[in-house]
Amino acid sequence: MPSDFDTFVFDAYGTLFDVYSVRLAADRIYPGRGEALAKLWRDKQVEYTRLISLADPAGTHGSRHYMTFWEITERALDFSLRALGLDASTKSQSELMAQYERLSAFPEVLPVITKLHKAGHQLFILSNGNQAMLDKAVTSAELSGLFHRVIGVDALRQFKIMPAVYDLIFQANPVSRERVLFISSNGWDVLGANWYGLNTFWVNRQGLPFESLGPSPRFESKDLNGVLTLT
Repeated sequence: MPSDFDTFVFDAYGTLFDVYSVRLAADRIYPGRGEALAKLWRDKQVEYTRLISLADPAGTHGSRHYMTFWEITERALDFSLRALGLDASTKSQSELMAQYERLSAFPEVLPVITKLHKAGHQLFILSNGNQAMLDKAVTSAELSGLFHRVIGVDALRQFKIMPAVYDLIFQANPVSRERVLFISSNGWDVLGANWYGLNTFWVNRQGLPFESLGPSPRFESKDLNGVLTLT
């Protein structure tokens, strides 16, 4: 079956890059609080993207409240530090943001992406991240040159799971939906892609049940190695 897909579109944060890897740096700054900070930071980051999109969903040029994913990440960090009663000084925040710029890729990411690239598949990233942020993450993870295009939402000024974000796939690569497989570790992102009408692959890294709101992903695996079974 496998030959059904020739275009693979990957989410970035949580799928290719481990958003919780910042807990190690956080633990050095705030001993014993790194895990709690990393979790709240991520939750607040995603929440802010939704608030911005929903506050102005029909804006002709995107949300009036738009700020880049990098700015959202900074604001989410500031909130999380204050909510946990941790030092929110500029120095501490700068150290953690510098770490976020070079998040660790999951161990299987480079070999899997390399194999797909060598096999001649079209590979894309579709992320809430802004372009500068994504480019630095890709370079840091030694993934440069392996993707046909890295797509952020800067021009759109909206975030997933707004349908217009998934439209960006076909603006970058005019191909039939049947040939595209969308891959994400975020259940809400997979759900959004399902509702949009994409074939989806859920990288269920945390061993969770899928969202109860809608259709299940077409494929599921505990890590990206499962994608290789479809090629």
